[in-house]
Amino acid sequence: MDCEILRLRECPQLLAQTAAWFHAKWGVPLDAYRESMELCLKNQGPVPQWYIAVDGGAIAGGLGVIDNDFHDRKDLAPNVCAVYVEEAYRRQGIAGALLNHACADMAGMGVGTLYLLTDHTSFYERYGWKFFCMAQGDGEERPSRMYVRKWGA
Repeated sequence: MDCEILRLRECPQLLAQTAAWFHAKWGVPLDAYRESMELCLKNQGPVPQWYIAVDGGAIAGGLGVIDNDFHDRKDLAPNVCAVYVEEAYRRQGIAGALLNHACADMAGMGVGTLYLLTDHTSFYERYGWKFFCMAQGDGEERPSRMYVRKWGA
């Protein structure tokens, strides 16, 4: 993997590019990403946070950490969200590097548990995530899998 993992809060000049990239991948309104990322840059707390994998100025992958990833289990927070790696960069360990980086960063800010809602099976287990329960995503017909990752005491 030749990508560099960056915390958005350390490279605020990439906010517009990063928000547009996530919007293009997930279809969530651009303003919602911009608002969350602006809060990330202003806020000294752990949530929200945004991370990108960059290869020569191009975003190869990214993810966020937000309070709730649009599901009915508001008690399970914070959530990793919007995990995405460009197709040309897949199978190079970028998603795992992003996940591990976000977990280490959250641990450094005193967060000991993260949750993640997905329809994938077996992918996140490779990176230390464990199936926790089913949760109903907003506007989804069927429940999705909720994973948890814990560290520390």
